[in-house]
Amino acid sequence: MWQIIVKVWKQRDLRNKVLYVLGLLTIFRFAAHIPIPGVDITGLRAFFNSNAYLGILNVFSGGALENFSIVMLGVGPYITASIIFQLLTMIVPKLEEMQKETDGHRKIQQWTRYLTVPLAAIQGYATITLLQRTGQGVLGEIGPWQLITAIALITGGSVFMMWLGELITEKNIGNGISIVIFAGIVARIPTSLQQVFATYESSQLFTVLVYVVLTLLVIFAVVYITEGQRNIPIATARPAAGGRGGNIPATHLPIRINQAGVIPIIFAISLVLFPPIIGQYLTTTRYLWLVDVGQFIQNAFNNQLIYGLIYFVLVFAFSYFYTSVVFKPDQIAENLQKRGAFIPGIRPGKPTSEYLQYVSNHLLLTGAVFLGLIAVLPVILQAFASGTSTALIVGGTSLLIVVSVALETVQQVQAQLQVRDYEQF
Repeated sequence: MWQIIVKVWKQRDLRNKVLYVLGLLTIFRFAAHIPIPGVDITGLRAFFNSNAYLGILNVFSGGALENFSIVMLGVGPYITASIIFQLLTMIVPKLEEMQKETDGHRKIQQWTRYLTVPLAAIQGYATITLLQRTGQGVLGEIGPWQLITAIALITGGSVFMMWLGELITEKNIGNGISIVIFAGIVARIPTSLQQVFATYESSQLFTVLVYVVLTLLVIFAVVYITEGQRNIPIATARPAAGGRGGNIPATHLPIRINQAGVIPIIFAISLVLFPPIIGQYLTTTRYLWLVDVGQFIQNAFNNQLIYGLIYFVLVFAFSYFYTSVVFKPDQIAENLQKRGAFIPGIRPGKPTSEYLQYVSNHLLLTGAVFLGLIAVLPVILQAFASGTSTALIVGGTSLLIVVSVALETVQQVQAQLQVRDYEQF
């Protein structure tokens, strides 16, 4: 690791990229502490600490939500817009064709940005309304002009976070959206540790030791599965230079067990948190049947078995969904055929595509199950560890995201270092 850091620092352009990304993350942390006027920050933080689901949202916003910051929604609206368009590309044939083309892909990205704006405004209004009705007066009375101003600031903050994420992605040292979420989680670590030490009692020693051991095991398992891959041998029918035969170096096509990375977890969290929050909102309405519906939703998601099953199914489904978006066996088979390459024992063209899809599905089954189990493991542990706080759920999910994003970023940095090493020869 230290050798990689030294190499990065010696490469001027790569060093500038890293410093540029760190500068953008610093701007994000400053923005997370700029509150919207007219909010009781102390009361708001107490309210978030008492609400498990809003607490999880607050963690992924890096504390911006409990500060009622201008970037309180983070990249949530952009993620929601991305999910909508990725689902549409699988349903609408025309969008699927556009996704395969460079210009069409750019146009879909532009539409995703446009959709982020109304989604941010709607989520901003919903959050303000929810806090007004259930937040025990932390927002106070907000007039029409103040409400419009607050929604405009929240929407602008979401667009600003989307822009920061895309700027980070352009530097090719990691996925910008994932890195922003990573930074928000890491920024909360000192506060979480402070809370643990402040409330620590000698009777909790065993629980803390179990949590530390579990953390180390999860880190090891995430690294092991993330780095795991199957190398499919690739042969070529083309002769060596000069038209004469020769020894052609063996190559392979790597297919990872977990090709979707941390994206399924982020997508699943974005969806699994909405029903209980909507349920809380419905319980504050004047209509009794809506109150009953809201109470039913809250009771259902307070049941750890139901919550865990829904969370697992969403992570599992999004693992397959996102892999189908990023892994294109037809394109890989076509590129291999154009290069005169083939998989030994497999005919070029459609048979190669079917074989790659078969291998990917079998590997993905392991990766999706593993990802789902790691995601719900803290929920399972909480059911057996009496007295464990909801921070354990947040910690398990956060740990999974932090480790996965760190690995992805390191891999991209190493890839850029290898490119520069080849260019020197």
